Amino acid sequence: MTTFSMYTASIPVFKQILGAQLALLEKAEAHVAEKKIDPQALLQYRLYPDMLNFTRQIQIACDFAKGAAARLGGQDVPSYDDNETSFAELRARIEKTLHFIESVPRSAIEGSEGRAITTGSGEKTKHFMGAVYLFHYALPHFYFHATTAYDILRHNGIEIGKKDFIGNY
Repeated sequence: MTTFSMYTASIPVFKQILGAQLALLEKAEAHVAEKKIDPQALLQYRLYPDMLNFTRQIQIACDFAKGAAARLGGQDVPSYDDNETSFAELRARIEKTLHFIESVPRSAIEGSEGRAITTGSGEKTKHFMGAVYLFHYALPHFYFHATTAYDILRHNGIEIGKKDFIGNY
């Protein structure tokens, strides 16, 4: 009989997809260089006018990964400035996020399924228990933004596929 692990359900998942996002950024950067496209055209691209651009999709995916790791681990969520304007800066943000989530001790996350978690403030305050927060809020939002970033690259002709999104596991 195996036991459920909040750590295994969170940190390795974030690491896998964020690692894949790093590789996607490399392919995107190579694509714009090869095709002589202004990198800003891709970094600012959005799938629809009311959607966020590529840069924001990466930033928010990182925010959900670090936020979930911190909250599940009973730590303060680190604040990042949303000032990335290049592929290199987005890679640095992902690497900083990976470093942070790897620093949260497994022992702090295990057993967090019953931990009370609050997000937002004012009218946007939400209250969860750890498992509901992870499975019904943090992971769906994380995957949405990571997938949208992937979709923007694919839509713009970068030769990537499902294996590129999934990465190494």
